[in-house]
Amino acid sequence: MPVFFIILSMTEFQKYIQRYQDLVPSENWIEEMKISGERTSSLYKFLSEEQENFAYAAGKWTLKEVLQHLIDAEKIFAYRALRFAREDKTPLPGWDEEDYGKTYSLENRNIESLVEEFETIRKSSVIFFGNLDQIQLSHTGIANGNEISVEHLGKLTVGHNIHHLNVIDERYMTTITPLL
Repeated sequence: MPVFFIILSMTEFQKYIQRYQDLVPSENWIEEMKISGERTSSLYKFLSEEQENFAYAAGKWTLKEVLQHLIDAEKIFAYRALRFAREDKTPLPGWDEEDYGKTYSLENRNIESLVEEFETIRKSSVIFFGNLDQIQLSHTGIANGNEISVEHLGKLTVGHNIHHLNVIDERYMTTITPLL
């Protein structure tokens, strides 16, 4: 008897989510959430003021802005996950990271404060996601017009963080390493 496979094309949203989830190195994504958080904190704690304000090209974010973006994204992903874990079916709007970035106003904010905020939201995320059961993790909701599960939001948080760590390694650190 022949076997037929139906190949479904992934939506742009599914591709977006998948590219981040593919970066999570193990099935234990809660542990990976801790590890990527520690890597991020460690990296930022040792940057000079010149380095934290460095952008690798015109129009790109500074390292300080990247950290603020990670904080914003994690808060948004966690908020969505909380709503969906509690079976709130209200569709949630999308957000534009570039628009958010235009309003950062980080000139008077020191890196220590940003690192503290990142560590706080990351600890909260680890505790929140780590205490959800499989049923809660499987709950879904609509964000930005697309259905997504609580578990996928957790994995997205990790993969998104790892993505930015990779970008920092590839595009920022190669340029600022001589400054270290």
